[in-house]
Amino acid sequence: MKKRIFIAINLPDEVKQKLLDFQKKWSELPVRWVKKENLHLTLNFLGYIFEKDLNAITKSVEEISQRHQPFFIELDKIDFGARYKNIPRLIWVEGKRSQELISLKKDLDQALHKSINFIPETRDFLPHITLARLRKWDWQRIEPDERPEICEYISEKFEVKSIEIMESRLKRGGAQYSILKSFQLKSF
Repeated sequence: MKKRIFIAINLPDEVKQKLLDFQKKWSELPVRWVKKENLHLTLNFLGYIFEKDLNAITKSVEEISQRHQPFFIELDKIDFGARYKNIPRLIWVEGKRSQELISLKKDLDQALHKSINFIPETRDFLPHITLARLRKWDWQRIEPDERPEICEYISEKFEVKSIEIMESRLKRGGAQYSILKSFQLKSF
């Protein structure tokens, strides 16, 4: 049996609440908003994984978590993201690419490649949190000059103390995420 797996950083409740306030501000948009409990920052999307490979993934993530100290992530911009042919697919919150975050991501990529032959993405890692997915057909029905612009600069900072192995179950009402295993970053 396979599970849909990703490695993520979950957000503190107070940050999630502030992001929900933004959702309320733009509630009239033709989008499907991400539920509070599903707000996270993905480090690695592994896709469908056999349960037998979960042990190797768990071991790799645990080893990497012990090589990294807690650090801060700064969220600085809410914008449209994942554009395709100049049409946005998401509304997301962008985060700054700190050295600590990039190092963690690189180490995870290498460890997962070694343990399960995971092929990391070749494009640069852009830390982001998805707030909403645009309903493509509803969005395209809005006249281009009447489409709202979303570009809001924010300043939210939170400490990353753990990384999680997450499972995504696709449901009719959207994906449902659950934590399979959480690993505390090592304080030296």
